Amino acid sequence: MRLRALLDTDALGLRLLGGEDELDRTVRGVMTTDLRDPSRYLSGGELVLTGLAWRRGADDAEPFVRILSAAGVAALAAGEAELGDIPDDLVAACARHRLPLFAVNERVAFATITEHVVRQVSGERAGDLAAVVDRHRRLMTSGPAGGGPDVVLDLLGTDLDLRAWVLSPAGRTVAGARGSGPALLGEVCQALAAGHLAATRSGRRGPHRVTVGGTVYSLFPIRGSGRGAVAASRDVRETVLSDWLLAVDADAGDWPDERLDLLQGVTQLIAVERDRRDAARTVRRRLAQEILELVQTGAAPAEIAARLRVAAPVLLPGLGSAPHWQVVVARVEWDGGEIEGGPVAQSLLEEILVDPLSAGPEPSDRIAVAHTGDEAVALVPLPAVPELSGTGVGAAGDSPDSGDSEAEEETGLLADTLLRSVRGPLTAGLADDGRLTIGVSAAVHSAEGLRGALEEARHARRVAAARPGRVCAAGHHELASHVLLLPFVPDDVRRAFTARLLDPLRAYDRRHRAELIPTLEAFLDCDGSWTRCAARLHLHVNTLRYRVGRIEQLTGRDLSRLEDKLDFFLALRMS
Repeated sequence: MRLRALLDTDALGLRLLGGEDELDRTVRGVMTTDLRDPSRYLSGGELVLTGLAWRRGADDAEPFVRILSAAGVAALAAGEAELGDIPDDLVAACARHRLPLFAVNERVAFATITEHVVRQVSGERAGDLAAVVDRHRRLMTSGPAGGGPDVVLDLLGTDLDLRAWVLSPAGRTVAGARGSGPALLGEVCQALAAGHLAATRSGRRGPHRVTVGGTVYSLFPIRGSGRGAVAASRDVRETVLSDWLLAVDADAGDWPDERLDLLQGVTQLIAVERDRRDAARTVRRRLAQEILELVQTGAAPAEIAARLRVAAPVLLPGLGSAPHWQVVVARVEWDGGEIEGGPVAQSLLEEILVDPLSAGPEPSDRIAVAHTGDEAVALVPLPAVPELSGTGVGAAGDSPDSGDSEAEEETGLLADTLLRSVRGPLTAGLADDGRLTIGVSAAVHSAEGLRGALEEARHARRVAAARPGRVCAAGHHELASHVLLLPFVPDDVRRAFTARLLDPLRAYDRRHRAELIPTLEAFLDCDGSWTRCAARLHLHVNTLRYRVGRIEQLTGRDLSRLEDKLDFFLALRMS
């Protein structure tokens, strides 16, 4: 509540003696004291009530007020019952420290003021704030004049002393109250998002309470207002990985119904911004869909290039030159197959392709994602690299040299870092019945390269799909490695191949503790160097030769032959 509201309540018997310019300060609590130094009991924002028993003389006022001011109290209210009129030295000290000063009529008990402030701060103020939020909702629904979710979060901070943030399902900060203190650390955001997704998938109703680093947060789901009417009849998997959440630094477990209703209203208000963001993506999604259809149907490069020239200003406003492009393919699959994964994959790509260090919804405005079936395809623009500007629109059949490729890779997306900060939250949202796999192409700089980039991204995604885990990604660089081949070897062939080569060694190790398998791995890692391998294993070279000889004897292979080394290497990888 505000200090100004105290003067409007006649029953409190307060008279303002100084600090009229500070009446918009927020009161977060109340404390009664007659200690000369009450600093240990102050946390800031209090209305301090005092009967002036601490005052022995005129010199006592200055240090007392200085302590209150340093502690960040909202105001001082002095009772008139002890001394009658409030001493001038106290009035002067409060004026010097810009601390609002009230006189409390001797007929009013401090308990009356305390009860009123506590009641207002703890619950009844929620109704007043709800009216403010309702007005703000009308502003936002009629246009952007309302200022977006940041303004709503500011209201929660100033009127209810609640620090709150809007987070994406991957843990990115979409909005936060201005001046609400330090921003949430990325690890905290990811933990909150993961906790929210896990609770939602378990079927629990919000708000969800999650403790991170000893702090309890209450998490409220934010669902698009356009989907709210049918949310109850839809499968939660259709929206769980795309809905935002409101994280509040407080434990809502003992909140009154009025405050819970208020926070639900806040989430509906923020959902308006979410719907506006989705509507703004319509053009980019349509452009991506058109380009994808042209590429997949084998349209002429000139036609694709023309469409890219239309898309470039939309995706990269202000850039004069055509960008380079990367293609990212994602697939979301749910057990049972009754839920279409394409729209979910589309929303996820629009989220995870944003720099995790960025805040707000705007960074995703430069990402175009289309979807079909269970697959989503993102066309990611990369600003042209200066060294490559001369190759931006090569003729059909042109290809960059190796130096260009390296430069492009340095500026593009890398599969192994793409999911680093979002794997935890997304895994929680996918639970035990969903899977996300992603493939990333190399960067291309012409329309001719897009078809190859799309196929490259799809091949990389299939490599990712062959790996264990709920969230996996693979990049184009892995398509030139033996790693590409291993996932596609049938399981029975894998087992038979590794059994023939490794089972005799494992059996011998179990019986004799000879460590033949670790010796074989180290020998191959050292490229067959006896000296380096013996040093790594802390063995005499003769001991190493004995072990290698035993390996050859048990398997019938010769580790001096490249073919046999390769077979052992692949067997170890597949096992």
